Amino acid sequence: MYKIGECIVKPGYGVFVVKDILHLDMKGVDKDKLYYLFAPADENSAIIYMPTDAQNTNDRKVMTQEEALGLIGRIPEIEEAWVENDKLREQKYKEAIRSGKPEALVSIIKGTYKRKRRRAQQGKKSTMVDDRYFTLAENYLYSELGYVFHKDKEEVQQLIADTLGK
Repeated sequence: MYKIGECIVKPGYGVFVVKDILHLDMKGVDKDKLYYLFAPADENSAIIYMPTDAQNTNDRKVMTQEEALGLIGRIPEIEEAWVENDKLREQKYKEAIRSGKPEALVSIIKGTYKRKRRRAQQGKKSTMVDDRYFTLAENYLYSELGYVFHKDKEEVQQLIADTLGK
């Protein structure tokens, strides 16, 4: 059970803060049931009510600074998400986004970035699927890292580059 004030990652939505644990006074809702009130940490999405007894196994607490620095340090070792078949690749991307695992997001970012560069060298544009999942993975990962380090997207990108010595 989460506590008021805790920050969690809801895969596919972003970073949220537990603002309250309450009973909902709404028609058609069990008034004896407790709900979390999740508010977005970045204030760019809607609030979410979720029963406290609901088990979303992909929700997790936000990384600590030590965990985030460890992740950044492991970026070179994280395997790229790549599947030759376009439909299977998109399915793998979807699964990675739904998992909410930072390593899976890094994997998408690395794989799609390298594919974009390769296609550009061949005079081709990147695919819409690659662009879409690159953007999603980047936004979710950088929003969490930004929250952890109190930095915006550009500062997070610079922190990663500085940490990796690029």
